[in-house]
Amino acid sequence: MNMANEKQNLEQEPETELNFDDVADFEEIDISEEAMELSELEELREENEALKDRLMRALAEAENQRKRGERNRRDAEVYGGAKLAKDMLSVFDNMTRALDTIDDAQRETSKALIDGIELTRRELLSVFKAHKIEEVSPAVGDKFNPQIHEAMFEAPVPDIKAGHIIQVLSHGFMIGDRLLRAAQVGVSSSR
Repeated sequence: MNMANEKQNLEQEPETELNFDDVADFEEIDISEEAMELSELEELREENEALKDRLMRALAEAENQRKRGERNRRDAEVYGGAKLAKDMLSVFDNMTRALDTIDDAQRETSKALIDGIELTRRELLSVFKAHKIEEVSPAVGDKFNPQIHEAMFEAPVPDIKAGHIIQVLSHGFMIGDRLLRAAQVGVSSSR
């Protein structure tokens, strides 16, 4: 029975007439709205790409800033005391010169004083080492290295090859991997 009722209902519905002009207008409106939506969508995509590019650049800049900050922090940690260390080198030099001028007679009469000066000099070197300040101690016969040595004079010496150290005037120092002061040396020259 249900089928019979449905068939009867279908027969009773009035048919609607299709007007092709209405359909054409509807499609035009739909197409222009769709074109407008596509245009807006394309604009949004371009804006999205521009924002994504700006974000990536900002992230890269932030990472570069972080790395720069880390490098500056490390440099400050290692090289921050370079000015003070450079000023302290004259104290080291004066102690060394004072100890070099002491003869055996003075050593016996002022043993405690001289031991104190030697101990202070060793302590100064220990403090330097704790702050990554290393002594550059060339020896006679070593090859001259302009990166860490400063030639104060040249002289021909028969048994030493040209370009080798013949005398050490003062020791040099490095802080980290940077030269704080070059070792001052005399260098053999060719005849």
